[in-house]
Amino acid sequence: MIKGVKFVSIPYVDQERALAFWRDAMGFRVATDQRFDETQRWIEMKIPGAETQVVLFNAEGAKAGGFFNGAFTCDSVEKTYEELLARGVEFVKPPKAEPWGTSSIFKDTEGNTFVLSSR
Repeated sequence: MIKGVKFVSIPYVDQERALAFWRDAMGFRVATDQRFDETQRWIEMKIPGAETQVVLFNAEGAKAGGFFNGAFTCDSVEKTYEELLARGVEFVKPPKAEPWGTSSIFKDTEGNTFVLSSR
């Protein structure tokens, strides 16, 4: 049976800029960074304390700048929001408490948007 999600992919035109964003601003670690050819690179980012990884793939044929169909979780959306804001991460929506939990929305370097949510 299925045990989990190994990775999720996010499309990028500028993989180097995406790598800097996820490593430096978001605090993810590089798990793999390999070239396929002159234009293709396989970059896997490890989320500290999580099993699922994030792949930053070259957006040939895929559109960068959309909404990520998923959500990142954290122990405190408000605290994480403040930490990421201090690192220069742009937020589209500040933390908002709802009956189901608290969430916020941030953008990366190419306009992809992501939900940050309480567990």
